[in-house]
Amino acid sequence: MRILVINSGSSSLKFQVIDTEAEKVLAKGQCERIGIDGVFNYQTDKVGKIKEKYPMASHKEAVDRILTTLVDPERGVISDYSQIDVVGHRLVHGGEKFTGSVVITDEVIETMRECNDLAPLHNPANIIGVEACRELMPDTLMVGVFDTAFNQTMEPKAFLYGLPYRFYEKHKIRRYGFHGISHQYVSRRAAQFMGQRPDRVKTIVCHLGNGASICAVKYGRVVDNSMGFTPLEGLVMGTRCGDVDAGALEYLSKKENLDFPQIMNILNQESGVLGLSKNLSSDFRELKDAEIKYNDTAALAREIFAYRVAKYIGSYAAAMNGVDNIVFTAGVGENDSDIREEICSYLEFLGITIDEVKNREQGEAFRISDGASKVNVLVIKTNEELEIAREAAQLVKELKEKKR
Repeated sequence: MRILVINSGSSSLKFQVIDTEAEKVLAKGQCERIGIDGVFNYQTDKVGKIKEKYPMASHKEAVDRILTTLVDPERGVISDYSQIDVVGHRLVHGGEKFTGSVVITDEVIETMRECNDLAPLHNPANIIGVEACRELMPDTLMVGVFDTAFNQTMEPKAFLYGLPYRFYEKHKIRRYGFHGISHQYVSRRAAQFMGQRPDRVKTIVCHLGNGASICAVKYGRVVDNSMGFTPLEGLVMGTRCGDVDAGALEYLSKKENLDFPQIMNILNQESGVLGLSKNLSSDFRELKDAEIKYNDTAALAREIFAYRVAKYIGSYAAAMNGVDNIVFTAGVGENDSDIREEICSYLEFLGITIDEVKNREQGEAFRISDGASKVNVLVIKTNEELEIAREAAQLVKELKEKKR
């Protein structure tokens, strides 16, 4: 089965064509600066990497560019649109309405629009991408895979805030958790790598990138996720503050004469390791280089980040009454061995010991804990596109079985 995976943003659109039987990427790329000046990136084994300016006034024109390239005799990987069996869309927020992947219909799109207030920067852009694909590929099945769906197994004791219950009843204010597609893929890949059954192990996944979250997965079901009502809660991130006392925000607004949109901009765009490093950088690699050169604020920003991650790991080990696997993934988690080592230095009480040589390795999946460690500590490259393709293929299989 060939599946076109789409991740639509406000001015960009990422795509991959995946053969799900071989789990092989046939083509991938990104349409950037949609509605501005347009840049088209495309890559296959046959043609290598291509980057060219190409005006795309809308997401529909971007999807048309993708499809035209995919069937091009010289660049393409298919001969006709009909060879795309399914389009799998990454959808950010499904609220409580979607607990799994769905076939996209008019009703689904309308329900998604009802969730726009929960993710105003992401859901409308996702819908635009869906509608562009539906218009250009009307006969192709569209499947939506929600970033919040995997987290919907959280119990009320984990997802409710200490606010009056009426606000949950009326406005659905609660913890939703994010990065669910990544957490789902990585937790299952970890079990596979260790020769375990996913429904028999307790795993903590640390998705550490510019956006960062931690997820506690017990026997294949999410117990807790560090992100909350929005992706702002939880860990200190690249530019996001993570957990902060709401009372401090009222104090800050009075002292600096700031309105709420200004406060939110500071929390989302000016905080995290960027703000802690006195605006040096939100890039952990640049902070590491500065730390080597004895930049104290860069060192402090990285130290705070590692400390917060370790605190969450400890709390989630308690929430699950134990842990079998701790997995690092995403840009920082996969590539920053120093951060991993510092985080694990706080976790000796769990019986964790790290092999310093293995921790410096690179690869798709590898273990960095030594033979004496009571917990498996792994590094696994996340693959959200493959997980979306798998989810879409599984849904198609279930639909076919129902028709029999």
